[in-house]
Amino acid sequence: MIRFALRLLSMIALCVAVIMAVLDGARSIAASAVTLKPLGVSWYETSPDTLNLAQAVVQRYLSPVIWDPFMIWVLNQPGFAVMAILSLLFYLLGYKRKRRGRIQTPG
Repeated sequence: MIRFALRLLSMIALCVAVIMAVLDGARSIAASAVTLKPLGVSWYETSPDTLNLAQAVVQRYLSPVIWDPFMIWVLNQPGFAVMAILSLLFYLLGYKRKRRGRIQTPG
């Protein structure tokens, strides 16, 4: 069940990464220059309340030190890249490893 949830999260993150990449591509073509929108800007434009909630939760229950250097850096990276890496991490966590079989020797 956990593997299914991780694979589902991976697929959702990958879909968001593709949508963000297409939007960045269209924006870049229109501007005739490479323009990549940071994750924080996209998140704030989509749902500022959840961004503020995420900041409050991280600062209150984890540590304010985690928000300032780490999360600010992540939010300033291109959104499609962050979501693609997140998708890869979820996929690797939900990946089912093949069992190694024993080698049968004749005799």
